[in-house]
Amino acid sequence: MATTLPRIQVTQTPELAAGLELAAKEWPGASRSELVARLAEAGTETIAAKRAARRAERRKVLEETRGMFADVYPPGYLDELRRDWPE
Repeated sequence: MATTLPRIQVTQTPELAAGLELAAKEWPGASRSELVARLAEAGTETIAAKRAARRAERRKVLEETRGMFADVYPPGYLDELRRDWPE
């Protein structure tokens, strides 16, 4: 099919061949180029989901630890510390 979008070449490594074989079972009748595109889309979705999960876990930890060390340093500690550092 003609397109104005850029194209890329992909070498069929053993890992990609295994992925194409699995993809062909998931999307029977799809062309090999369509299988590669669908695999790439599925990979993108997986990576995005993993990144979102990591981000959510970091936020959860930040919320859990927020204020835990509030009483470790006395009020004005940073101002006092900064006075000792020349600018």
